[in-house]
Formats: sequence, C-alpha cells, structure tokens
Amino acid sequence: MSSLKALIQTICPEAVFSNEETGTLQVELSPKELSGLLKPLRNQQDLLFDYLEDLIGMDFGEKLGVIYRLYSTVNGHRIILVCQAANREKPELPSMTPYWAIANFYEREVFDFFGIHFVGHPDMRRLFLRNDWTGYPLRKDYDTSPEANPVKLDAEPLSDISPAVVEKSDGEVVEEDHALFEKDEYVVNIGPQHPATHGVLHFQVSLEGETVKKVDVHCGYIHRGIEKMCESLTYPQTLGYTDRLDYLSAHQNRHALCACIEEAMGLEIPRRAQYIRALMDELSRIQSHLLFYATYCMDLGALTPFFYGFRDREKILDIFEDTTGGRLIQNYYVIGGVSRDLHRDFVKKTAEFIKYLPTVLPEYHKVFTGNVIFRQRAQGIGILTREQAISHGATGPTARASNWSCDVRKHQPYSVYNEVEFKEILKTGGDCFDRYMARMEEIHESIAIIDQLLTKLPDGDYCAKTKPIIKLPEGRYFKSVETARGEFGVFIESRGDKYPYRLKFHPPCLPLVTLVDLLARNNKIADLISIGASLDYVVPDIDR
Repeated sequence: MSSLKALIQTICPEAVFSNEETGTLQVELSPKELSGLLKPLRNQQDLLFDYLEDLIGMDFGEKLGVIYRLYSTVNGHRIILVCQAANREKPELPSMTPYWAIANFYEREVFDFFGIHFVGHPDMRRLFLRNDWTGYPLRKDYDTSPEANPVKLDAEPLSDISPAVVEKSDGEVVEEDHALFEKDEYVVNIGPQHPATHGVLHFQVSLEGETVKKVDVHCGYIHRGIEKMCESLTYPQTLGYTDRLDYLSAHQNRHALCACIEEAMGLEIPRRAQYIRALMDELSRIQSHLLFYATYCMDLGALTPFFYGFRDREKILDIFEDTTGGRLIQNYYVIGGVSRDLHRDFVKKTAEFIKYLPTVLPEYHKVFTGNVIFRQRAQGIGILTREQAISHGATGPTARASNWSCDVRKHQPYSVYNEVEFKEILKTGGDCFDRYMARMEEIHESIAIIDQLLTKLPDGDYCAKTKPIIKLPEGRYFKSVETARGEFGVFIESRGDKYPYRLKFHPPCLPLVTLVDLLARNNKIADLISIGASLDYVVPDIDR
C-alpha cells in the first residue's frame, strides 16, 4: 500500500488521505486529479485495480460527488476515492467508462438521481426514471411534492437519441446527441411484459435477420425509490426493504444490512444467531438455484423439469415457514440476531431434506442437462471471459463460470463461513452451460455447509439486546455478503442520527443485465432467451 500511496501523491499532490488504520486507503481528490489518476490505477500491472466494486452518488451538502470503491483482483488491495464536483448547479466529473465497462450503467444511475454529468460518458441518459422527470430525487434539496412530478397515465415515448457529455479540445464541456439505432435498423421490443425477461424488463433489440446486432436495456418499470425512503426511516425500519429487492435472496440481503449496522455499532452477535443466519442463507441459496433450474428449463421449452425444481423448492419453503412465518418474503433477521429461535422441527426437517435432495439431483441432469437440444442451445453460447466479467462488475456464479474467484464467503469471510469447509465452484468456459453447471454444483456445496452447521449448531441466545433507538456513530460503513446471484453490498453514511444520511444498496443483478448486449451480439434471437436465463437476474434487485 505504501507504493500505491506514493503513486497517488505523485499524481495528486493535493490529495487528502484518511482511514489508513483500517487497511483500506481512502483518498479525497479533485475532479482534475481523479482524471489523471484513473489510467495508472487501471493499467499499471503491479497496482492494477481492475474491479469497480461500487460507484456511490452522494449529496455531501454544499457539493455533490461520488465515492468510488476499487478492488484489485491481482493483489487483493482495495482503495476508496472520494471526489466532489466543483459546481453544485452544473456538477461534472470525469467518466470511468474508458476503464470499467460497468461504469456506463453506474454513472447513468448517479446522473438519474443526483444530476451529475460524467464527461466522456457515451450515453448520458436516465436509467430508471422517465426522461421527462423533474429533479433528481437523491439530492437533499429535491422537491418531493406531488405537483413537481404528477402521476402520468400516458406511456412515455421512447427516444432514439442518446446524449453524451464530451470535452472539446479547447476544454469546453458540451452535450452532443447521437442516434441509438440507424434509421434502417429493424428493432423489436422484448418486454416489459414478456415471461422470458423474468420481470418487467424491456429490451430494444436490433436484428439483422435472426441475428442480434444490439440490445438496449430499459430499466425502472418497478423502481420504488427504496434508497430515498430509507433516509427517513430508522435503522430497524429499513430492514423490511431488503426482502423486496432480490426476493429469492431475502435472508441474505437482510443479512448484509444487519451486519453493516451491527459492525458500525460494535455489537457482538450470539454464536447461535450466527449459525442460524448461515443455515438460512444456504437454504436460500439452494431454493434460489432450484428456481433458476426450473425457469431455465421452462424458457427453453422443457416443461417436466420445471416441476422437478418447484417440487423440491417447496420443501425448503415449508422449512422457512415453520420458523419465520414467511415463504417468499422473510421478516426474520433483526439487528442483533434473529427475531425468534428455530422451530422445534427445523433440525430434523433440514437434515432429512439434505439427505433427500442429492438422491433426486441425478434425475435433474438425466432429464435436462444431458439433453442434446439444451446442450446445443447452451454450450458455446454467450461466452463471457474472465476479464469481461470483472470489467462489467459481474459476481456470483456468472463470474465464477468465467473462472473469476470472487466468492465473498471465501475472500471476506463473514458470520461463521470461516468455520466450514466448502469448494468455490469455478469453470473456465464462461458460456451458458458453465453458468448453469456452476449453480447446479453450488447446490451440493450448500448441502455440505448445512450438514456441518447442523452438527455444530450451538445452544444459547438467538439475539443480542439492543437499545430501543439505534444511532450509528458518524462515519461511512460498507458490508457485503454472497447471495445466490453474487455480491450484495450495503453502504451507510451516518451523521450520528437514528436515520441514515445515505443508504446505498449494491445489487448483484444490475451488472448482470448489462451483460445482455455484450453476450447476445452476433448470436441468434433465440440465444438471447438462453443467455438471459443463464444470467439469472431478478428485476426488483435491478430497479430498487
């Protein structure tokens, strides 16, 4: 880290360093200094920061800006860059799109909610809100009155014009328009009401015959403003929204938020509660992968295995319901542990299930995995390289199918994952088939984890005592967990109040949907369905 600090001091002599005692270097710098620093950080081999972990828009008060979290897959170093735009009325920052592909969507999100323009960005459109939306909702001075943005019953016409913010040779920053599609291109709409988009997601697909030339993704059909609402909620009240993001990883999402708050408080969690959380997380992973199997089969026209997946997923939901009272939405994890102890039959039913599931998984493979039609539609289709996965911010089974080791449970162990043995499933092909097999093999690893946890499950309290009103010390906090679809992170900035000043969810599914255009180009339109299914994104996690 000393060489990294020396490099930054050379390029950015006015940079301000902080938080060195945590092992993560935090640097505050100007937009001009940031622009000069990006290329060395991205391209210098010994200090290569190839993964843009997150890009967090901020209203600091007098100024607007961004917090960048960068990670090096080469040496495991992490750095946090804080940059504020000079002018609040016309905020501008340099774009990171030349260095990280995922910056395209991350910067569009920040522009959508904060109005920050990123110079050099090729497509500076809103990402979630209507193009005629007034104001930027995550600014502290945003006008929340209904009169500012009345409910409109008419559909918004889609524009084929995309603005880009560019800097001319004389230093002037201007906005230029360019067409998304050529006039003679044949463009079809897939979604937002199409079963194969797995939710209200809209693709504009440019075709040449049956060959896909370009896919433009339209998000935001179920955007609910969760991060804005959290600013006026107490910390316990924010927990309920995590279940409505990736609803198939409800336990795991809530785990991340609880753990972030607990670490900020310095709260010690009872051992039994930690084991319970890990058990529920792994059961969630299995039921999510079973649903992935079922829907992937359905998308490709295989009806029988669809029922296999749902049949066995129901057994896990029954186990959940006994303890939590919920099947899909899980209101179970709380700050300090869990809301109630395990049901008296939990251990017995879970042990029976993990003995049963391996006996039927061979049927899954017999009826679908080995099918020649499936293999022709999956093998060699939608190939994602390791470098592309990292640049696009993909995590979870999708990234590991491209041979990127990124399992948070291994690299940043939390809860009791450092006390159990399991393999990180890695593949080298990076195609639809490997993404499918990565999830199917992860089911076996989750079974092994659950077996170990049941054997070691301790007695004791299931929740630590907390004060009626929770206030976090002033500061910035970040915590991530491994959900069924990848890394889910929670960023909190506290000003010492009982409400978060800023609460940002880092979803695994937004990077996944950005891959659709990359993977579908020059493939057949039928392959677009297989590619989307293999990525396994959940739309509420994208839109938030």
